[in-house]
Amino acid sequence: MMPIKIKTAEEIEKMRVAGRLAAEVLEMITPQVQAGITTNQLDQICHDYIVNVQGAIPAPLNYHGFPKSICTSVNHQICHGIPNDKKLKEGDIVNVDITIIKDGYHGDTSAMFTIGETSIRAKRLIEICYQCLWLGIAEVKAGKRLGDVGHAIQRHAESLNCSVVQEYCGHGIGLAFHEEPQVLHYGSPNTGILLEEGMIFTIEPMINVGKRHIKLMPDGWTVVTKDHSLSAQWEHMVVVTAEGAEVLTLRNGEVPFQVQKKV
Repeated sequence: MMPIKIKTAEEIEKMRVAGRLAAEVLEMITPQVQAGITTNQLDQICHDYIVNVQGAIPAPLNYHGFPKSICTSVNHQICHGIPNDKKLKEGDIVNVDITIIKDGYHGDTSAMFTIGETSIRAKRLIEICYQCLWLGIAEVKAGKRLGDVGHAIQRHAESLNCSVVQEYCGHGIGLAFHEEPQVLHYGSPNTGILLEEGMIFTIEPMINVGKRHIKLMPDGWTVVTKDHSLSAQWEHMVVVTAEGAEVLTLRNGEVPFQVQKKV
């Protein structure tokens, strides 16, 4: 296992820039994510924006052979969906996952979108997953342990009869797309590595309406729910501080889920 890289103040500043750029791609693409567009078209728009407007590099493109610049995971696809020529239709839900590289440093974030009017069940799943993300972020603080993050996410999802995908996790990030530590979205409190100031990692819970079990598609990338139930994912990149977590990929106008503290 590689050691966990503690980022310097200069590196954190570069990660702030990369995180902001990744968030801006999601802001830019939001109006385009609607019925009738293909995920290939979304990929092309994002690619052109990242390269031509931001002067950055789309990290997924050719990463271990991944053929596109973004990931788009629709309905029962959990993660790593490859953009294609199928049109998004009314009622679909889709995760758009953006990772860019600027000055060598990675910015990584994803968001859920609904296409037109979708089911109450789908909306509820997306909301629960968003809550899970922020409950996880709320546990991040120097001196706490990584297991606290996973535990908060798992407890919330399962209390609402959803399940947590266990085969894929968040990750350390910096000059490399994936660094230590692995950030599990399940676990026991007060277990796992001790969080230190300057650690940067993603929290990206994948929550299913049905069972947690997964299946990898023949393309070698796309992961789907085995029972074909809907799946949602949200992702932010955070840096550990003495006070808590600084979210590096916050979007303009984004309203964090406020965690109700027990009195």
